[in-house]
Amino acid sequence: MSESKACRLPDILRTRGGKERRVGVEIELSGLSYSALVKLTEQLLSGQSREASRYVSELETELGVFIIELDSAPIKDLDLKGETVPESMRELGGQAMDVIDAAAEKIVPLEIISPPLPFSTLERIEILCDELRKAGALGSREALYYAFGLQLNPELPDLRADTLVRYLQAFAVLYDWLKSRHQIDISRKFTSYIEPWHSTYIDLLVADDYSPDNEQLMRDYLKYNPTRNKALDLLPLFAHLNKSVLAEYVVDERIKSRPTLHYRLPDCDIDNPEWHFSSVWNDWVVLEQLANNAEDLAELRQQFRMSRKLSLRNLTQSWFDTCEQWLRNRRYV
Repeated sequence: MSESKACRLPDILRTRGGKERRVGVEIELSGLSYSALVKLTEQLLSGQSREASRYVSELETELGVFIIELDSAPIKDLDLKGETVPESMRELGGQAMDVIDAAAEKIVPLEIISPPLPFSTLERIEILCDELRKAGALGSREALYYAFGLQLNPELPDLRADTLVRYLQAFAVLYDWLKSRHQIDISRKFTSYIEPWHSTYIDLLVADDYSPDNEQLMRDYLKYNPTRNKALDLLPLFAHLNKSVLAEYVVDERIKSRPTLHYRLPDCDIDNPEWHFSSVWNDWVVLEQLANNAEDLAELRQQFRMSRKLSLRNLTQSWFDTCEQWLRNRRYV
């Protein structure tokens, strides 16, 4: 890698409290055995691993604790040697588990889950992904049943309603552009994990006079999008802001409270030599920059609203093309 940094940094690097903003990264992949992935990640991050439970390892590093796991609770919890299993099955438990493990590692994603990382340390993730590719890691394109993602959990600069609205508006107007940039693999297109927000909600969100407080923002969103399965999932953030309001619309034990957005759109195309973690991250930085430039956001939002109306121009030119040209003219890309 050249001396220049692959991962761009947004202008807003610190929270309102003065601390460097952080981001959690989740990488889904296959192509390596669980034990091989643990050993390799341990080497690449100069860490020390310990087995937390079956198919779950904790890797202590200078950046914090990474989790490496097989991303399937039924497989991780399966125990054919337990006392509740009949004696005849327990005798075959070891052999049966070997077969189950071999099959699971081919069809269930392995996952690396980072601790919250300062934005300035993301070059380490760039190097990690590149080295995993060299070692044989596979991503979504390898098989139709793979739907592996690379998810980001960026900490927000603050939790004021006007800040949240700007980030949500920026995502709404950039969704088509981001989706095209990531070239979402067909395996993930067939899933419900990365759905766009409800169209009626988007119309409400991008209006010039939309100025809710945090509770109203939550209720507006949850009325139309009461699910985790969105390209930008807001439920972890809402659990942090107001659990009681969230519980009126969604009850799901998988929702973890945190003051971050949950960006689920990108593929993990790790075996593609043209794909890099930095490409995904740098597109997110475009959203960061737009969200924190009120004048530009207002202009692009107005064009986005126009693109949603029936007109001859809109029938002959896609919003992606309009958005791409606007971003290039403003030197966002």
